[in-house]
Amino acid sequence: MEFTKMHGLGNDFIVVYGERELPAGAGQLAVQLCNRFFGIGADGLVYILPSDKADFRMRIMNSDGSEAEQCGNAIRCVGKYLYDNGLTDKTEMTIETLGAGVQPLVLETEGGKAARVTVDMGAPILNGLDVPTTIDANPVIDHSVEVDGREFRFTAVSMGNPHCVIYVDDAVGFDVAQWGPKLEKHPLFPRKINVEFAKVNSRSQVDMRVWERGAGPTLACGTGACATLVSSVLSGRTDRKATISLAGGDLLIEWKEDNNRVYMTGPAAFVFTGRI
Repeated sequence: MEFTKMHGLGNDFIVVYGERELPAGAGQLAVQLCNRFFGIGADGLVYILPSDKADFRMRIMNSDGSEAEQCGNAIRCVGKYLYDNGLTDKTEMTIETLGAGVQPLVLETEGGKAARVTVDMGAPILNGLDVPTTIDANPVIDHSVEVDGREFRFTAVSMGNPHCVIYVDDAVGFDVAQWGPKLEKHPLFPRKINVEFAKVNSRSQVDMRVWERGAGPTLACGTGACATLVSSVLSGRTDRKATISLAGGDLLIEWKEDNNRVYMTGPAAFVFTGRI
């Protein structure tokens, strides 16, 4: 199998092009290939497939073998892969995803290559039961959750995949590895959840660290950055356009008031190609 290693702000993926459908055993293959000691090493395995609804289709297997409905960093990598490899000449294209439907991408090019990608991430889902959580409220803001005797307050947002956003005094130094897995599997979240720990520094800048469902701590999460901006707007902490600073770098997120859709702008990068 030939593959390309890519990353979006350090959230890294094994990208495979040429299959017609998601192969049987893709989950187990992801576990094998994403292992950083015995495999290639990545947060996820991404397949670029044909689509009858969009220009292309994306399927993502997490490093634990589960399938992700959506991934903001992966979809930027897919856009760059397709354009830079001459598989499309479009700087505006559509990608079909499992959880967010057909998503439009706009590529900003430099020297014939995609430098930055803006993704229409769709409208956030705020109804608690649809995120999903077990909470019958719309929206779910500043709701209590307790793990190991510690109480957190969270906002629930789905960007095609589920998120809970928690505000802390220091996101950069927060112990994500201790609290992330406990919150991910809390009974409030029937399909588990991605957990964002955020610190608002101004109305236009937020620090964020993430525990991703199925992957653990990652250097960046595009859908998590979108969920953090939506949560911050709902709670009056930021404007509708802000920079979300992750461990791997910055994403510019905007939640449009006129169409209720969230737009994410950020880079994607090639690392290497290979065969396994």
